[in-house]
Amino acid sequence: MEHFDSWKDLLNPEFYIKLGGYWLILFIIFAETGLFVGFFLPGDSLLFISGIYSVEMISSAYGSTGSDFLDTTLLALSIAAAAIIGNEVGYWFGRKAGPALYKKNDNFFYKKKYLYQAHNFFAKHGSLAIILARFLPIVRTFVPIVAGIVGMNKGRFFLDNVLGALLWSFSLVFAGHYLDKLFIDQFGIDLKAHLELIILILIVFTTLPVLFKIVFGKHEEPDMPNQP
Repeated sequence: MEHFDSWKDLLNPEFYIKLGGYWLILFIIFAETGLFVGFFLPGDSLLFISGIYSVEMISSAYGSTGSDFLDTTLLALSIAAAAIIGNEVGYWFGRKAGPALYKKNDNFFYKKKYLYQAHNFFAKHGSLAIILARFLPIVRTFVPIVAGIVGMNKGRFFLDNVLGALLWSFSLVFAGHYLDKLFIDQFGIDLKAHLELIILILIVFTTLPVLFKIVFGKHEEPDMPNQP
């Protein structure tokens, strides 16, 4: 079993895969929106690297189906389900107690500015924000809460939630699995030997939109929405 050596491990998706495998990955995906503390966890890179290890993880959890495609599909579906449940919990929390978050003091796990950024993102993109937010670190943690606070229709939220989770999960998990096979077959390169570089590229690529918004976007703090 993998052991914790340094704080760098917390940002390394491979650490979580080797530490707890399939079940820990599902919990992390759920926690990112369901427990509101996962914005610092490696979401997109975790899915991509999970795709590389999909056969190993499914084999360990259930036993392999004998098909790479089915194993990868099962992993992607499981991750999508965890993401959907997490968002539904976030939405419910927003409906019940969300406005109190605007009065909550900042701590290590919670930053009020992220809630404001998510609110602005939701206000700009509306229903599409639920789908788009899946691909944006930090924003995806708080958008479901904002959707609950502003009283987004439950049915509409659920449909957007399912679609966003499926697109996010299948695109990244399958990209990781089949790019790894492509590089091995065509170039003799095992992506597992270059995970640090891959993780760095994914983190830069996925956080650029958020960083651009923080640096160049407007920083007005919207008024706290009224509880529906």
